[in-house]
Amino acid sequence: MTPPPPPFRFARGKDDVAFDPALGDDELIAARAALSHGRWTDVRALLARTGADWDSRGHRLVVLGEGKSAAAWAHEWQLAEPESTDAAALSASAAVFRAAAGKQSPESAREQCMRAARMAPGDPTPWLGLLILARRTGTDDEQVRAFDQVRGRHRGHHHAHYLMTMCLAERQKTDGDDPFHEVYEFAEWAAGEAGAGSPLAVLPLVALVERFRVLAEAGALPGDPARQPYWTSARARTSLRWAFDWWLDRNGGSSGSGGGGAHGGDHPRLALDLNYLAFGKFHSGDTVAAAALFNRIGALATRAPWSYRDRDPKKAFRTARNYALGFGSS
Repeated sequence: MTPPPPPFRFARGKDDVAFDPALGDDELIAARAALSHGRWTDVRALLARTGADWDSRGHRLVVLGEGKSAAAWAHEWQLAEPESTDAAALSASAAVFRAAAGKQSPESAREQCMRAARMAPGDPTPWLGLLILARRTGTDDEQVRAFDQVRGRHRGHHHAHYLMTMCLAERQKTDGDDPFHEVYEFAEWAAGEAGAGSPLAVLPLVALVERFRVLAEAGALPGDPARQPYWTSARARTSLRWAFDWWLDRNGGSSGSGGGGAHGGDHPRLALDLNYLAFGKFHSGDTVAAAALFNRIGALATRAPWSYRDRDPKKAFRTARNYALGFGSS
């Protein structure tokens, strides 16, 4: 029997789905709340515990840097501990998001990232900030340069590979679904380089989904992804198989809610991998697998891991639930 999808939470009104970019990291959620009240020592302790787990460090600093008061409290921390590499990294992350929002210049944010990079030469996180900045305000060359610097410090960096896939997908927005587009080559190369057991196996699916997003936004494809040939193409089938095989292998052959499986504990951004996979399975017609994945994601299910114009998120979730339960598309 197909398991029921999870209950979806709504916030700020019944048509808006609650989603926390902390992705269920309880320690991060607590530190973020403390930082909003000026208790930067809680962030210092969190980052000390995180150490050189570069994926977790990047995820945590990005989420902390997005906070409205992060820049001000990072500055206070730097005044108290001017040699702190963690304070510099938080300040750089906050500057990136302020620059993306037009609240400070990209040049000043870039300099803060470079200062943090000079203070901790082995840390890929300041370069991750530069990649985020380059995607929002920079050039293609700046994107590639920042990505190469991240990968040189951590070859399997999850967030950086996702960002670079999105950057490439956003190039050539009006050329239609070119099967030789550079984003597909990049994603397949990166997944192959990462090797067995890496969550980067999901990258070819991310490339497919993000390219669809760009083409839909440009009007080259219909905005609603439901039941389109795009999702049953040979490329889509191959990408889904690679991603789903990774998930099955990770969970010892089960598509359900298994634990770490053969490859250990949860990746800090695992929920994003599973959102791509769940929606990919749903749109390709495999509603049983989609339902199991939605159950595994639970409250961390997004509207979709990508965005469309003129798309009702409540309707999208209702449709996914109903198809998964065999009730049709009402």
